[in-house]
Amino acid sequence: MQIKTNNKNNFEILKKKIVGCNKCSRLVKFRKKISTEKRKQYIEETYWGKPITGFGDQNGKILFVGLAPAAHGGTRTGRVFTGDKSSDFLYKCLHKAKISNQSKSEHINDGLKLKKAYITTALKCVPPGDKPEKNELDNCFGFFNSEISSLKNLKIIVALGKIAFDACKYFYKSKHNFTEKINFAHDKIYKLPGDIILVGCYHPSPRNVNTGRINEKKMTNLFKKVLKLA
Repeated sequence: MQIKTNNKNNFEILKKKIVGCNKCSRLVKFRKKISTEKRKQYIEETYWGKPITGFGDQNGKILFVGLAPAAHGGTRTGRVFTGDKSSDFLYKCLHKAKISNQSKSEHINDGLKLKKAYITTALKCVPPGDKPEKNELDNCFGFFNSEISSLKNLKIIVALGKIAFDACKYFYKSKHNFTEKINFAHDKIYKLPGDIILVGCYHPSPRNVNTGRINEKKMTNLFKKVLKLA
């Protein structure tokens, strides 16, 4: 069921609903555990420890989607793709593509802004082992659906990684009866219901960068291509 937010403050209302959600007991327990058993380098910090909302240009045509917030990134900082090595690489590329105003995403008050784009996660809480259960995704899809509906100019969804791609595919199957068989590949483009374009993109993880699967040039070129498509 879509969360209704039909007024000029719809994003703020939606964010409050997301942050206040405690529906998935397994995820609530795990995010509290992460926030208590901190990494050594963050031991003095107070973790956000709540569901993560999207952020960016609410009039943007591009939506970047990750699977879920990182345990010691978004779950710590309170903003998706912030404060970890994946975000370091991602924002270098977004900045080079002129989608963000700066090349780092370090903390929630660092002045970061997105241009023509919004970024979020399909699942709003970090799951154990980065593996959400089906019912947890189903619970979160009301929020995800509302984010998509609130982005009135949305043209393109960029799925950051295969599991985010599969989550988007499952979302459109469950919410919009999308039955086309599509498979993840970097720079692969598909058409979704509502004239939305879905673009596959390697996740900006250290593993993908260190193995050479993705590099700054390859990622930046894809982002520039997405801008032209939008």
